[in-house]
Amino acid sequence: MAVIGKKKERSTPAISTASLPDIIFILLFFFMVSTTIKEVDYKVIIRLPEATQVKKLENKSLVSYIYIGPPQKALQERYGTKPVIQLNDQIASLSQIPQYVELERAQRPQADVPKMTFSLKVDKETDMGIVTDVKQELRKVQALKINYSARKPYTK
Repeated sequence: MAVIGKKKERSTPAISTASLPDIIFILLFFFMVSTTIKEVDYKVIIRLPEATQVKKLENKSLVSYIYIGPPQKALQERYGTKPVIQLNDQIASLSQIPQYVELERAQRPQADVPKMTFSLKVDKETDMGIVTDVKQELRKVQALKINYSARKPYTK
């Protein structure tokens, strides 16, 4: 007959961490691909108007943005509540637009300069007077490709 011996205590094996680096790299890659980098800190309030026909810009690397709208709440003490112009990350005046255009042109290859577009992101409550003034300044420096940013109307 077989002898039944005392059962030896089995210890649980350690959890394998061999696949942990793979999981970490997959998560890292996912977040790198899906995250967008914030390009500009908005100093003005922008609520884009709706448009009936919207066309996407083809080459966004050739687009420079000019923001027009009332200053953010934190800046209203300094700039008031009337619409202001934002170029890159700074509030600017009309007289600074030619310098901005030349700076943007200098950052692009010479072959791409004629293809550059200046996109106006204007708050829907802003009067057209300041927009017309900006367009006049752009016209003075031969920046004639102008785009108005808008959003598609909400449909159910």
